[in-house]
Amino acid sequence: MDLIKEIERNSRSVPLLELDNSFIPAVLWNKEYSRRAQKDAGQRLISISISRAGGKSLYGFNKILLPDNADNFEANYKYVERYCKFILWQVGGNRIRIFGADEITKELQFAYSRTGNRSFDNYFIGSKVYGGAIHFESLKKIETHEDCKERESTFLGRNLEGCRIGFDLGGSDRKVVAMIDGEIVFSEEVRWNPYFESDWNYHYDGIQNSIERARKHLPRLDSIGGSAAGIYVDNEVRAASLFRGISQDDFKNHVRDLFKNIQKRWGVPMEVVNDGEVSALAGSMSLNKNLIMGISLGTSQAVGYINHKGQILNWLNELAFAPVDYALDAAIDEWSGDRGCGAQYFSQQAVDRLIDSTNLEMNQDLELPEKLVIVQEAVDNGNDEACKIFETIGVYLGYAIAHYREFYNFENIMILGRVTSGKGGELILTHAKKVLEFEFPSIEKNLSFTVPIDSERRNGQARAAASLPEIE
Repeated sequence: MDLIKEIERNSRSVPLLELDNSFIPAVLWNKEYSRRAQKDAGQRLISISISRAGGKSLYGFNKILLPDNADNFEANYKYVERYCKFILWQVGGNRIRIFGADEITKELQFAYSRTGNRSFDNYFIGSKVYGGAIHFESLKKIETHEDCKERESTFLGRNLEGCRIGFDLGGSDRKVVAMIDGEIVFSEEVRWNPYFESDWNYHYDGIQNSIERARKHLPRLDSIGGSAAGIYVDNEVRAASLFRGISQDDFKNHVRDLFKNIQKRWGVPMEVVNDGEVSALAGSMSLNKNLIMGISLGTSQAVGYINHKGQILNWLNELAFAPVDYALDAAIDEWSGDRGCGAQYFSQQAVDRLIDSTNLEMNQDLELPEKLVIVQEAVDNGNDEACKIFETIGVYLGYAIAHYREFYNFENIMILGRVTSGKGGELILTHAKKVLEFEFPSIEKNLSFTVPIDSERRNGQARAAASLPEIE
């Protein structure tokens, strides 16, 4: 623990944040730990890879670790555990293999068990998404990872030929477009309220209705593509806030295969993908650029990634649960119970948490979206305390982008979501760029930022979704 505190002291953000002076950027903590490990004569090489049961490695890397002794154990464990936590939510998988750190592997297996302090990750990623508990195992020899970083690609996107329908399912509206050879011939936006509907037919009928209305404007139907918040594997709903009001039995019996049943109804190729991924694809198509990370700051944090080929990879990219703050007293995620995860730093929750560190008066009975509007209006009126909230989020973002660069290869950042609206969003971007310019100039000079305008996003998301399936 003494070593961890010493690393923390040398990993403080510059400048110290007035509203969060305990913030320890993950990228700086890892940098300080690595500096110490590289200098230690007893350093050791470890190898970590992640896969899904029965599959090849999806992602892997090698790291230098401090020697295996009692004084180093807590710091070694934190370094490896935080990396493993990140790639679990980045890539997705339930099997992690580690060479060179048997003592840490054993501890990780307990932490990510049903009774460990990472039981949420074990249940959600392991059991709920991939159908089996997370398992850590020790390797007897080191692995190479040159060929596995982007092994499984799912959808190419940018398939515009033919007669297509694309839909985007949000929490307050659903959008649909009909396209002929890439040209939108019909678009519609319908209000709905799916979050707390307990009847699964509400969701099924609403989606079917949008498809039917779009189909009337096409001479034939070749494919359907969909964008929705949640995790989808082979068109199966594994976890999605849109269906939070559905009972477990109805979810299992009716919702899990809802999109497969819709596909059977229409008899054409169909693909449904997380909305964060489709947002990144929409941005990539609009800008005609690849290597894009899209970060949405809304109800929670959503992330999408487009690789150098313009592909959406078969990864989770659920960075709302990935750690960005390594402080021992970092903010606690109310869902997973873990500290320092993205949802508490890049969302309406971040705004709400930071309000308490200002002298802004706020009715605590208000919902988070209402609080956000009040703070954004205060920024527009020149309130310095309100401005500090978005400046702080901008600093968080700058350090997080540098951290994400270790796991992703991107040259373009697309920022969107309710929290980035108006002058508050401008402050976020300004301060994120300042952090990168000051701390990580080599990253900043090769990075482009973009904020899509609302008119592009309105149909762009559904258009990108329509381009997902390949027509045989």
